[in-house]
Amino acid sequence: MTKRALAAGDVLTYPIRSDKFRYEIKIREVLHQSQSEFQSIEIFDTDCFGRVLLLDGHIQLAELDERAYHECLVHIPLLSIREPKKALVVGGGDGGVLRELLKHPDLEIDMVEIDSGVIDASRAQLPFLNVGCFESPRVSLFLQDAFPFVKDSNRGPYDLIVMDSTDTYEDEEGEISAMLFTQEFFRDCAALLSPNGFVVTQADNPVFCPYSLEEISAQYSKVFAKVGSYHANVPSFGGSSAYCWASNGVEVNQTWSQNSLDLQYLNPTTHALAFQDLPFHAAR
Repeated sequence: MTKRALAAGDVLTYPIRSDKFRYEIKIREVLHQSQSEFQSIEIFDTDCFGRVLLLDGHIQLAELDERAYHECLVHIPLLSIREPKKALVVGGGDGGVLRELLKHPDLEIDMVEIDSGVIDASRAQLPFLNVGCFESPRVSLFLQDAFPFVKDSNRGPYDLIVMDSTDTYEDEEGEISAMLFTQEFFRDCAALLSPNGFVVTQADNPVFCPYSLEEISAQYSKVFAKVGSYHANVPSFGGSSAYCWASNGVEVNQTWSQNSLDLQYLNPTTHALAFQDLPFHAAR
């Protein structure tokens, strides 16, 4: 049966943890609905979260709290690197990661995104995210699969590799990002890192989906010398978002670094909280 297109006034339901925990939000306006070669792309305006982006029915970001998600994903590892020069973004077609990386004036950025449809929809409907980032002369955009891309050892070295791809979801198969969460892919990333560089990836909700962070950490540990994690408060993701970092020997700085960046969520308090253990986890 063909899924009915949602309309203004409908209730959007999306999973936090498969069919075990879902959110429902009322749609104020339908801004974009399309089916690319790879996935469904939907952007809605809502009363509670503002504009939201969903890929294959899964939340990717909300206007309400995307700053928390993107700032922590990018700046917590990047502020641990002295004079970073080059970064790689895997995925990130909405442009939020690019926006944050471009706040570092000396940084050159490669971005590899498989689905140009996400970029086109985000350019049109999420201007607060990309603010012309795709047109920056410091950004080189590659519309292709990231798996063969990282096998080219001449592309690095990168001081930061940001994996802003979709999760591999519980009880689902066939996600286009599945091959990016493998030892082979991580080994290729390790070979592209500068000596003081980091790989970082989002790792789902650490309260309701702790298995995601556990699996990524286990895979990282088989490839990298150092592995760690942190988290941020992202209500549209079910309350929290985890991040996992890895390196060939250096560690993410858990002490706040003074900076002049335009940050709305990340500050000395939220930075310190990012490294505090969560006091609870949902039942498995």
